[in-house]
Amino acid sequence: MTTDNKFQELTDTDRIWAVGSLHSSIESFQSIKKYILSNFKNGDKLIFLGNLIGYNNQSKEIITDVLTLRFNLMAKFNLNHEDIVFLRGAQEEMFSKLLQLQIAPNPREIIDWIFSHGVDQTLVSYDFEPDQFRNIATQGTMQINKLTSKLNTKISETPGHKEFFSNLKHAAFSDSMEVLFVNRGVDLSRPLSAQNDCFWWGYQNFSLINKPYNTFRRIVRGYQSNQHNDLEYSKNRILCTLFKQPLENKKILAGIFAKNGDILELFESN
Repeated sequence: MTTDNKFQELTDTDRIWAVGSLHSSIESFQSIKKYILSNFKNGDKLIFLGNLIGYNNQSKEIITDVLTLRFNLMAKFNLNHEDIVFLRGAQEEMFSKLLQLQIAPNPREIIDWIFSHGVDQTLVSYDFEPDQFRNIATQGTMQINKLTSKLNTKISETPGHKEFFSNLKHAAFSDSMEVLFVNRGVDLSRPLSAQNDCFWWGYQNFSLINKPYNTFRRIVRGYQSNQHNDLEYSKNRILCTLFKQPLENKKILAGIFAKNGDILELFESN
C-alpha cells in the first residue's frame, strides 16, 4: 500500500461511483449529475476519472458545476473532502503545462501541440484568446510570464478552481486494494508507487490486460483512444473503460463499483 499523497485510498465504503471523461460536455453531464443526486447513499464515494476539461469552451463552467455537485453531496451526506476524488487526466496535465509556459524550453511547440488537442477551448472558457498565447510564445520569458500570471489570477478568482487544479490525484483505490481507478493506464511492469505519466498518457498494450495487476482484480479508467468500446464489453473484463469514442458523440459513461471490484451498475448520459 502506498501513502503517497498523489493517490487516494477510499476507506469504509461498499459503493464507489466513477465518472469517465467529461471533456466539458456540460449538457451531457446533467443526466449523470441528476442520477447521482437521486441514487447516492450514505457511505458512498465518488471519483471523477480526469479530463473534465478540454475540447469545449465550457471548461470553466463544467468545473463549477462539478464542484457544486461535490458541495451538495458533502452537505447532504456529511462527507469528508477525500470522499470525492478528482483525478488528473491528459487535459488537466496539458493545461498545467500552459500555466507554466514561461519555464518551457520550447513554448511555441508546446502551444501548437496542446492547442491541437483541445486545450485552446479551455483557454477560451477563461476569456482568453488562443492567439494571445501563440503571439507571445516567441517574445521571451518575461512576456510569457506576464500572460500566464494573468491566466493564473483568473483561475484564482473563480471560486474553487485553483484548489481543483492543485489537488488532482494520480490514481485512487479501494482500501481492499482490489479495484484501481485511473485516467488512462498503468505500466504493468511497475508497482503503483513507481508509476510515471502513463496514468494520463497511457501505456503500450495496456488495453490487452488479461490478469490482475498486483492485488487489483479490476481497473477502471476514464479514457481510451480505441474506437471500439461499449458498456457491455467492459462488464466481464479486468479493465473497465468509462469512455466511448469518438469525442464528438459527447456521451459520458459512469458506473458504480464494489470495493472488491465487482461492477454494480454501468450507465451513460442521455
